Amino acid sequence: MIRTPGESLTGKVAFVGGASRNLGGLISATLGAEGALVAVHYNSDASKASAEAVVAKINAGPGKAFVVQADLTRVSEVEKAFDAVMDRFGRLDYSINTAGMVLKKPLAEITEEEYDRMFAVNSKAAFFVMREAARRIEDGGKIITIVTSLLAAYTGLYSTYAGSKAPVEHFTRALSKELFGRNIAVNNIAPGPMDTSFFYPAEDADSVAYHKSSSMNGDLTKIEDIVPWIRHLLTEGWWANGQTLFLNGGYTTR
Repeated sequence: MIRTPGESLTGKVAFVGGASRNLGGLISATLGAEGALVAVHYNSDASKASAEAVVAKINAGPGKAFVVQADLTRVSEVEKAFDAVMDRFGRLDYSINTAGMVLKKPLAEITEEEYDRMFAVNSKAAFFVMREAARRIEDGGKIITIVTSLLAAYTGLYSTYAGSKAPVEHFTRALSKELFGRNIAVNNIAPGPMDTSFFYPAEDADSVAYHKSSSMNGDLTKIEDIVPWIRHLLTEGWWANGQTLFLNGGYTTR
């Protein structure tokens, strides 16, 4: 089924990876406020309460939601997470994965353990979330992965962060092509540095100021700047496919 401009999100089923807070939390709440059915994913006990708060907010409105716990670096847990969506709602229309991990460190100092962890979270998890979504998603569905605007930057210190996000572009192009004939769009969104708790632990005051100065208004990307683009890709923007959209106020371009 081809989606038409202005199509409602009411009754559509979404899996949102990394949905306990920040961008994933706002995406979930926004979809729920429009009547979507949302699986709110969280990783560990530390984020359980935040995920439950997102679910409570959605269930207080027109949407419906439930929490899904999974370590997305483990394929069996990815499979179980999508099984839970199908068991609860009986279908899948959207998969939106925001889960990720950042490391800012000189390449010469990165350990094997750090390398493996970064690629497990940012590359392997993204791949298998996309795989499970592709196996279950309805015709006309949407698969979106959050990457990073550093994919278009010439910079040091983020070798394993941007490097482990880079394969997702290739996964996205391949999957979007493989799903031709079903009107399923597969895309990435690459935000600039976002004003969230994900960003600040890796930065000092000087680097925060530099990142701010690199956008058109001297500020970081807000999660509120990104969510309307997510919604657009799910509805009127259905014709975008196989793309990486750099949404960053001019922080990087490609």
